[in-house]
Amino acid sequence: MRIAPECFPCFFQQIVKTGRVVGASDSDLLRAITEFAAALPRVAVTVTPAEVGGIAYRILAQVTKVADPYREVKRECVREALALYPAVKERVAASEDKLLAAAKAAIAGNVIDFGIVSDEDIFAQLDAAMRQDLAVNHFPEFKRWLEESRSVLYIADNAGETVFDRVLIEELHKPVTYVVRESPIINDATTADAVQSGLSGIARLVSSGCSLPGTIPRFCSEEFCGKLAAADLIISKGQGNYEGLSEERLPVFFLLKAKCEAVARDLKVNLGDLVLMKSRNYFSARHD
Repeated sequence: MRIAPECFPCFFQQIVKTGRVVGASDSDLLRAITEFAAALPRVAVTVTPAEVGGIAYRILAQVTKVADPYREVKRECVREALALYPAVKERVAASEDKLLAAAKAAIAGNVIDFGIVSDEDIFAQLDAAMRQDLAVNHFPEFKRWLEESRSVLYIADNAGETVFDRVLIEELHKPVTYVVRESPIINDATTADAVQSGLSGIARLVSSGCSLPGTIPRFCSEEFCGKLAAADLIISKGQGNYEGLSEERLPVFFLLKAKCEAVARDLKVNLGDLVLMKSRNYFSARHD
């Protein structure tokens, strides 16, 4: 997905919001904003939003000298999500199609995103999302592809939703490699977050080698790119990963909530819709 005009004011808002989280002064915030604005003329219109977001957060980290501004927020988010885990598991167990229910739980978990400017209670959003129908529902294709796959490459998004990824992974009944960010960026999941969520006991944890708020292959490690190329089935969580992978020809299914107008427009859905969508590039080429 290419960057859209709506992305730019959002980046400036994110700089201010995250700067306030770490207690940055007005002068530091103005410096970060000015440096980010100065970097924009060098940004090509063909880049993804995640790439430009990486520039914004790198500048903010340099100015504030805080590498992981959401560290404590992420930990608390995972703790609260773990408190909901038994109830979510119970709902999945009572469902007619446990895999579908688990997939919806994982998508619902995608509401936990501090990169989107919102003051709403994230767990109230989670409960509402779990009751919401999928606007794009490629679950039948996902289920068939899963049955034919030997293993799954699962690309994580935000730290709090890793607990709900765990719910889905437990229903896949396939070996899973769970992919996290190389280092902290916004509230995206790192190895520490995945371990806190209990994922180290049910999946192999690896880094993409990328520290952007999304998975962009040319910024990932050679080792991870090899895993992408060899994957039978890829599950991509969240907007940032969609932005980076939507134009790649890979056997990927995107699980996310459309949280901004630019992504919603690219997906051809409404703002707030839930999506389980197969890759247009890969599956269209296969006529699958």
